[in-house]
Amino acid sequence: MKLTRYYYKKHPNEPKLGIRLEEGLLDVGQAAARRSLPAPKSMDEILVHPDSQLKLLENLLIEVQNNPDPSEYVTDDDIHYLPMNANPEKIICVGMNYTQHAAEVVGEIPTVPVFFNKYNNALSAHLQDLPLPTSSEQMDYEAELVVVIGKEGENIPYNRAYDYVFGYTCGNDLTARDLQFKTSQWMIGKTLNYSAPTGPVVVTKDEVPDPMNLRIQLKLNGETRQDGNTNEMLFTVPYLISYISQYLPLKPGDLIFTSTPKGVIAGAKDKDKRWLLPNDEIEITIEGIGTLKNRMV
Repeated sequence: MKLTRYYYKKHPNEPKLGIRLEEGLLDVGQAAARRSLPAPKSMDEILVHPDSQLKLLENLLIEVQNNPDPSEYVTDDDIHYLPMNANPEKIICVGMNYTQHAAEVVGEIPTVPVFFNKYNNALSAHLQDLPLPTSSEQMDYEAELVVVIGKEGENIPYNRAYDYVFGYTCGNDLTARDLQFKTSQWMIGKTLNYSAPTGPVVVTKDEVPDPMNLRIQLKLNGETRQDGNTNEMLFTVPYLISYISQYLPLKPGDLIFTSTPKGVIAGAKDKDKRWLLPNDEIEITIEGIGTLKNRMV
């Protein structure tokens, strides 16, 4: 199931839940109300009780398919997308988790996972215009597979790690390189406002049977800059979940940005570096998930 959050432009204070189908983006609340069926109203409701709430959505989809109504679908012209999770307790990011990316940026391959964090101020959404910060002149992109945690856990065994996954989405770890490398601590350069767009949907794990074999691409103004595969990760998704949970409790809605393949601006030769500028358009596509689009302003 491909879930997303949005609000109607006419009603900006009323977040909605949608399901992306071949026919379009289904307004869950409207479809459920017309059929007098119970359904979750928010992503938070689903993350707290995923099994029961997803079952309600499955029942709703059966009725929608049996009795379709085109008026229950919304278009991008009518809505603003919202971040996939409004208030995650933790946004955990993995650095240098692709060999060639590590080589292009720092020249060293890590032997244990490298972690940093973002905060909720960094959250942003599909099709949202992202203002370039006044504090940095070296903004860079990073296309990433993002894991959405769906179950609380500590000391999670490697062979049970996927039990704790709710789903997956596309992410962009926008990074101020001039701030990131001012000191040995990356945090300031990594969590500026709007520097963690996610979307366009969260795909539930049942639709992504092997997250370790997904093509991941980034285009800047239509030109392919990154083209890799999650099978190039040094530390796999289940390894990261198990490893993190030895130190931090994972909770529903937590986000794990799993790092990026080669092709970032920071990895280019000095003469070829051209940092992000106003009106740059970034598209991140991950196989089986979709395309996250943003414009810098």
